[in-house]
Amino acid sequence: MNVQTFTVGAFQENSYLLVADRSRLAVIVDPGSEGDRLVDAIDQSDAKLEAIWITHAHVDHVGAIAAIKRRWDVPIYLHPLDRRLYEAASRQAEVYGIPFEEPPPPDREFADGQRIQLGEIDMQVMHAPGHSPGHVVIHGGGIALVGDCLFAGSIGRTDLPFSNPPQLVASLEKISALAPETVVYPGHGMETTIAQERASNPFLNGTARIVGR
Repeated sequence: MNVQTFTVGAFQENSYLLVADRSRLAVIVDPGSEGDRLVDAIDQSDAKLEAIWITHAHVDHVGAIAAIKRRWDVPIYLHPLDRRLYEAASRQAEVYGIPFEEPPPPDREFADGQRIQLGEIDMQVMHAPGHSPGHVVIHGGGIALVGDCLFAGSIGRTDLPFSNPPQLVASLEKISALAPETVVYPGHGMETTIAQERASNPFLNGTARIVGR
């Protein structure tokens, strides 16, 4: 699998283009902003876009969906517990004072344990709430797309509307149980591995804890 990272928008969010090597089928994950740039990148990939996968519905992860959906009528996947955040994304944009185009409604729902295919690659959905109610991690093929649950050396915020610190603790336990060699692609910042985070991330190695509320 080929993974291309595009860091976009005011929040420097990571959007990912995944392309299966043999079939040349692709998905775009968390297209957060700069729609024209992402459309050009997909065009230049010489791959066929199959879907838009959303790890969670905060405004910085959904801002380019409309542009991509307009160019390719492919299904948008979102966990149903993040639907209200998705529908409130334009209000989130107003709060932060950033330009935003309302995305069309999701077409399909993610579910915990669901198997999804990217060409010849088998991947799985893990419901990982805490940062948001319907946050998911998508893993398989040696990688994990973790959204804003886990970052290199840190974790996602739990002080936002609908976030839940105890739930994030439980989600991080599930994420850290993935194979050590799994390459972690977070919503912000650099890629890392499960082994690296187990060793050095204070929230995974026991030297820090998430304070509940």
